[in-house]
Amino acid sequence: MAVFIPAYKEDEVIVDVARHAIRQKYPPSFFDIIIIADSMKEETIQKLRKLPIKVIEVSFEKSTKAKALNTAMKQLERNYDYAIVLDADNLMEPEFLSKMNNAFNNGYKVVQGHRQAKNLNTTYAILDAASEEINNHIYRRGHRALDLSSGLIGSGMGFDYKLFKSIMEPIQAIGGFDKELEFELAGKQIEIEYLQDAVVLDEKIQKGTDFSNQRRRWLATQFIYLRRYCNRSWGELFRNKNMNFFDKVWQMIVPPRVLLLGFTIILTMVYLCKDFVFGAETYVSPYFWLLNFVMVITAFVLALPRKFYNKETFKAMMTIPSAFFRMFLLLFRMKGANKKFIHTKHGTVN
Repeated sequence: MAVFIPAYKEDEVIVDVARHAIRQKYPPSFFDIIIIADSMKEETIQKLRKLPIKVIEVSFEKSTKAKALNTAMKQLERNYDYAIVLDADNLMEPEFLSKMNNAFNNGYKVVQGHRQAKNLNTTYAILDAASEEINNHIYRRGHRALDLSSGLIGSGMGFDYKLFKSIMEPIQAIGGFDKELEFELAGKQIEIEYLQDAVVLDEKIQKGTDFSNQRRRWLATQFIYLRRYCNRSWGELFRNKNMNFFDKVWQMIVPPRVLLLGFTIILTMVYLCKDFVFGAETYVSPYFWLLNFVMVITAFVLALPRKFYNKETFKAMMTIPSAFFRMFLLLFRMKGANKKFIHTKHGTVN
């Protein structure tokens, strides 16, 4: 099993992450930790080479995770059975590889682990963590309950090695390479499993600017894939009975949670005011928007884990209006959002 950890300028965390990665309750001879070091300091490289891991140095004019992974797989002489992809800040729980291996042995070729927050040290980190857990419940655990493929998250995911290598080779995505992977897999009707108990800890966004820019990049990616695959989705549904592909495409129309919540609240208030305050007729009943508001809130409440129902989360919710305003303004600066690699620096390891 090859555990790939692409790391771009992650000198601050990568050594500790590598040390943690080798401490798996899984036979050491059965897996290799492979650090793909992009633009790292020489002293960091030397520290990494002292560990029982593989280090592959790469350098690109324009760095992307897809380029790093493809270059690493071309350089590796060994053909592995499975590939695991992590981010440079990810920490695997001790039995993560064992649980992933069990899923592979059960016949799954693609498996998404459960990515959880490593840090809840700022209001934006809490919002980011809560948003991801809602997505885990709806797009991963919920989809599997309906016998649909889980969504991929970009890390904490595993693949049949030959399949991963062949699908990754043509991918040149600057951002959102996991979405391109999803569509390729859905097009081939390959099912994605989700493991709720295979946990990977992931550092969450800590600053408002990073939070907004990340969502702006995600939204730009969604629009790209919605336009690209919109027409094909109908053919996949009716000709090939490929519900997974159809589902993946139309997921792209759903905005990030903060925007969805903000627009739902605003439109509900506007229609209620027009009807009950100003007495103006509307083509859409205000009760429709009120029902929509209740459904969105109910979905979020049911999907959010109990551990988030505390004072800190309530305080974080007070920043939702400012987060919405930031993201709303960024909607007018969508052009080029997915054409430049944006690196988010990590620093929280413990």
